[in-house]
Amino acid sequence: MQRHTSNRIAAWLFVAAALMVWGGWMLLPHQIGTFFEADDFAAVDARLTLWIWMFRLYLFGLVTAVLALVALGAVLEDSDARVLLWPGVAVAAAGLLVMALAGAFYYHFGAWGAISQRARSPEEVAAFASSLEVATEYITCLVRFGRVFFGLGQVVLVAGLLADRRLPRWVALSGAVLGVAAMALTMGLPDDLDLYRPIFHLDVAWLAAIGWSLFRL
Repeated sequence: MQRHTSNRIAAWLFVAAALMVWGGWMLLPHQIGTFFEADDFAAVDARLTLWIWMFRLYLFGLVTAVLALVALGAVLEDSDARVLLWPGVAVAAAGLLVMALAGAFYYHFGAWGAISQRARSPEEVAAFASSLEVATEYITCLVRFGRVFFGLGQVVLVAGLLADRRLPRWVALSGAVLGVAAMALTMGLPDDLDLYRPIFHLDVAWLAAIGWSLFRL
């Protein structure tokens, strides 16, 4: 396969991942917080089909981002910096997969809860939401691990990108800033996952920027 074609395939994977992750999340008709609340299930049920498909789009976007990172490593496999590029890809991909697994928990219990709690009394719905707290506490650990591992992978990957010098320097450095910020926010303030929201939007932009850069190689 010609290098130009390989670059374009990797570029499209990055663009697709960015659009799927951001679009799927932003188009969710109802976003669930760190823990389920009693009124979440009725809100999800009100537009259940759309909610299910947008969440699926988001989850598939995370996995597509893994494909994009592996494709990036393949495109740059002839680089002497591959000793940094591939470890960075591996750890960042692991972080994304952990985030997808954590997201699948919210996806399943959001949809199943919406269906199973139809016609239940407010007290029963509140009891159901409360029953999920212990399991959700464990899932929040997976969310944190995913964010930290992705951030660590970004930092290592950026070191490789800077050594390789084929992608614009600003693209690489912005990834390093985001990776350090993700790790600092997640580990320094572990009880407030919502602080990660700006990093989420900027990470999506970073993925798109890598795709744009690969189109220009």
